[in-house]
Amino acid sequence: MNKTELVAAIAEAGQVSKKDAENMLKAFTEIVAKELKNGGKIQLTGFGTFEVTERAAREGRNPQTGETMKIAASKAPKFKAGKVLKDAVK
Repeated sequence: MNKTELVAAIAEAGQVSKKDAENMLKAFTEIVAKELKNGGKIQLTGFGTFEVTERAAREGRNPQTGETMKIAASKAPKFKAGKVLKDAVK
């Protein structure tokens, strides 16, 4: 499912226009991104948790040359599915 299909599904399920559904989806993604950028997390009971995970600096290898190189520490967004979502997928 791509963004257009998701917007259409939200509009149908929520009985709103596609424009309103698109605005809601955009607001949701912006709020999640802003909260994660500020170091917070978002918990949606039964659905899952959006949070930031920190990756430590480490050594890696260039696959073309085999040369070792340093990979800097970084932060990455993470989603952990909740029990209700896991059970629905099973």
